[in-house]
Amino acid sequence: MARLSVNLNKIALLRNSRRTGVPDLRRFGQLALEAGAQGLTVHPRPDERHIRASDVPMLGELMRPKQPAMEFNIEGYPDDRLMRILTETRPEQVTLVPDSPEAFTSEEGWKLGSDQTALAIQAITAIKALGCRVILFIDPDPEVIDRARNAGADGVEIYTGAYAAAFREGIHGPILERIAATASRAQAAGLVVNAGHDLNLKNIPMLTRAVPFLAEASIGHELTADALEMGFAATVAAYARALA
Repeated sequence: MARLSVNLNKIALLRNSRRTGVPDLRRFGQLALEAGAQGLTVHPRPDERHIRASDVPMLGELMRPKQPAMEFNIEGYPDDRLMRILTETRPEQVTLVPDSPEAFTSEEGWKLGSDQTALAIQAITAIKALGCRVILFIDPDPEVIDRARNAGADGVEIYTGAYAAAFREGIHGPILERIAATASRAQAAGLVVNAGHDLNLKNIPMLTRAVPFLAEASIGHELTADALEMGFAATVAAYARALA
């Protein structure tokens, strides 16, 4: 049974279009957990176009009484800004992405060449010292798994954006096989296997059949879009059921 971690970025994006504080991020985090999510995810980018650094402690306080049954996952590039946020909040899980500060969204995983490996090792060591589990965002590439394990990561989040795009065209077989191969190698290496990016109610079932040991999926954009039609709580419940 894969956990659903609801990514609140798009709720925050809507909130940021006004100065009224509506929609209330804490309220939607609580609604997600009540509706069946097992965690919350945020990605506080430097430009704060959606989640702001000031949002993170508030959501950490929301999650604290619910731990360890539910968990808080913070995504980001391992710079000084992220480390300050993590030191203050100390979430259960940190998902590191190799995005540049101006990246529109996370569409590429760690390749872990020599420069990236040195950066990852330094960041993973520092974050683990805070008591957090560390996940590396990677492309569907089995060859990266040994590098991720050797860097000290506790797990990987496999990028599923290419799978989602291929699914829309009905040509997802090859990329799904690559995801499954990457996940199997990660499991064999003793790593946690998560997935995320553009997952929805249509493409989740095939993914979970291909990766039955999937631990968690972080979902925000597609879930929020479906919620415009179905209602937020009902949509969260539907995604939780799909992952289960």
